[in-house]
Amino acid sequence: MPRQTCPTCQRPPNVCYCGALVHIASRIRVLIIQHPLEQRHPFNTGRMANLCLDNSELVVAEQLNDAQLASLQVPGSALLYPSLDWLPRVQQIVAGDAAAQKLKQLVVIDASWRKSKKMLHLQPLLQRLPRVSFEGALNSNYQVRRSSLPNSLSTIESIVMALAQLEPEQDFAPLLLPFEKMIALQRSSF
Repeated sequence: MPRQTCPTCQRPPNVCYCGALVHIASRIRVLIIQHPLEQRHPFNTGRMANLCLDNSELVVAEQLNDAQLASLQVPGSALLYPSLDWLPRVQQIVAGDAAAQKLKQLVVIDASWRKSKKMLHLQPLLQRLPRVSFEGALNSNYQVRRSSLPNSLSTIESIVMALAQLEPEQDFAPLLLPFEKMIALQRSSF
């Protein structure tokens, strides 16, 4: 018999975080491209971000063809991803600059680091987008899942940080409420 799960967050009832979900509007649309393996992961923060952000879309696919990707992108799109050496050099979007003011869509890859690199290799159109990246030390509260890279954030933490910098007039901190509840529930169930 299959285990009972919440239809919204897809977590078992004793660790359902739906009571902490919020609805926040943003000027910038957030397109989350989620790896299929991440879709079934119990600590899926891409789904959580999509549930909370009114101006967001979640697409599950390891690879999109150019036509599919073109139909999802809008003029004024940028990729939220670190500036790694193997990626092409592109325009960096910095909070407060003219390009940040014109930004219409933030494309986010929701996957493990290894899978996200593969997804980028498979989709050169994403590699060529202007990029939003973070500098300095990053502190994640993602205590229930480990990253293979130091200085990493979960998908929802990255989205909150990016939107807070790009839309400073809006408070995006409440997006972290279901994330914090998920962590607390998971830690208390050990």
